[in-house]
Amino acid sequence: MWSPVLAHVLFYLVLAAGDEVDRKPNFVLIMVDDLGIGDIGCYGNDTIRTPNIDRLAAEGVKLTQHIAAAPLCTPSRAAFMTGRYALRSGLGSTGRVQVLLFLGGSGGLPPSETTFAKRLQQQGYTTGLVGKWHLGVNCEQRGDHCHHPNQHGFSYFYGLPFTLFNDCVPGEGNDVLADLQHTLRSLTMFLGVGLFTLVCVRMCGLLKVSLWILVALFFASILATSVWYMPFKLLRTWNCILMRDQEVIEQPMTVETLPQRLLGEAQHFIKRNVDQPFLLFFSLAHVHTPLFKTPAFAGKSRHGRYGDNLEEVDWMIGKMTETVDSLGLANNTLMYFTSDHGGHLEVADSITGQKGGWNGIYKGGKAMGAWEGGIRVPGIFRWPGRLDAGRVVDEPTSLMDLYPTLKYLAKDTKPDRQSDGYNLMPLLEGKAERSEHKFLFHYCGVNLNAVRWHPAGSDSVFKVHFFTPNFSPPGAGGCYDTKVCLCHGDHVTHHNPPLLYDLFHDPSESSPLTPDTEPRYAEILEQTAKAVEKHRNTLTHQQVSADTHSESNSEAHSVQNQMTWEKILWRPWLQPCCGTFPFCGCKEDTKNI
Repeated sequence: MWSPVLAHVLFYLVLAAGDEVDRKPNFVLIMVDDLGIGDIGCYGNDTIRTPNIDRLAAEGVKLTQHIAAAPLCTPSRAAFMTGRYALRSGLGSTGRVQVLLFLGGSGGLPPSETTFAKRLQQQGYTTGLVGKWHLGVNCEQRGDHCHHPNQHGFSYFYGLPFTLFNDCVPGEGNDVLADLQHTLRSLTMFLGVGLFTLVCVRMCGLLKVSLWILVALFFASILATSVWYMPFKLLRTWNCILMRDQEVIEQPMTVETLPQRLLGEAQHFIKRNVDQPFLLFFSLAHVHTPLFKTPAFAGKSRHGRYGDNLEEVDWMIGKMTETVDSLGLANNTLMYFTSDHGGHLEVADSITGQKGGWNGIYKGGKAMGAWEGGIRVPGIFRWPGRLDAGRVVDEPTSLMDLYPTLKYLAKDTKPDRQSDGYNLMPLLEGKAERSEHKFLFHYCGVNLNAVRWHPAGSDSVFKVHFFTPNFSPPGAGGCYDTKVCLCHGDHVTHHNPPLLYDLFHDPSESSPLTPDTEPRYAEILEQTAKAVEKHRNTLTHQQVSADTHSESNSEAHSVQNQMTWEKILWRPWLQPCCGTFPFCGCKEDTKNI
């Protein structure tokens, strides 16, 4: 006969087991910045050591045709967060500026948008973002935080509201509108020299110079100096900052200790939330330039500072996996590893050598439109007990698929708006053989650059390029003169008929198909044209590129373009500041790091 004590113990064990079964899964999403798909061991690299990333793939599912929605940070991350092409959020560029350039600008991810973090927060999840954001901060005044992660579903934020870029480290050069900086600096010097010369001429009596001319030239010199010096010379103070939630805690940030601090915050977030469902987006500052010089990794790889940085990334991934496993969370935690887009081929110097990644066999890289090297990224999912170890999925998938996948796993069945992604779980679990992405649309800014079609019953994946960026100098494999390729005007070449490739047989996009080499040539162009028209009918008139002449207006509201000069340029009254503007400055206590 059972004792009452034993009966009570069994009762509570059953309750605990039930709670474990009913508990929603945790999510740890890890995104590297500017990582080339050819840099990872499990994707074919045999010279850079990435054992921890390779272990994730060996214990989980590896996607071989995982695609970013854009080849640059801001639009790619917007699409990742929302499950929608970036132009639906107003974050597709129409001209030169393709990413947010100033924290003091008013552009960013609109408050009306919905991120996967916001949806999961509504399902009872504790949500955190550690690392890079790069989707804006303020709209109309300092402190309104309308674009801030806290307003987009992340209950905790620690990291870079902008990004890591060369201006953050003295001596690494300039990233933001370098040619404009040079022009304004030259104009300032010209006006200063002119003013000094005229004053000397007047004082020496060589020429009668009106006092009003000198006064006007003086104020013009002051204006030119302020327009150049304030936003650009102090760019490190304005953009290179750290925030904890909505408080600026370091300005400018100390780059040398950034990797340790980001890793520590990510680990602490998991430990704090071990007893409740959580979503952590760990958005690394690696391997964007400037590259780190962490002593423990400096000079240890076979590929210079870039290789050192990637091996540091791998070590950080190992620490994150160790944290999840040591807390007994592995079987209830989906871990995901990716990059926001491909490696940056054009960054190099005579001292450091190549600073950007390698995109394997794929043509192009970061900011090169729809060439495969800029949009094909690693995609690894690990979930012991739920996903079979070692599975490889060759079907087309997208960063935008994370949004519906997380919603599905969090049991979020509430109505939603227009989405461009699909739930990945049937593919990841082996319950489906075909991707739901029959077509994928590749944008360069607001311009539809290319379309990918995976016909039913065929291994072929056709890609149609409507235009391609003009490489410079001629014959190069990138835009080395401008450092990034542009998407408009004389910077691109339109193709009529479009360039057509079969990525299954020609993944490096080296041999365009013709009617003589591809029997389905006409059908492919016809099916693609129909898909484009159907896709454009889901966009508002304001979202469609100017050269499409579409009058569609099927979405509930228009989206204001967030990438105009008016929204991009620096505004002092929007600048996040630690202290009293313009005397911004503070340091985080890092003694325990």
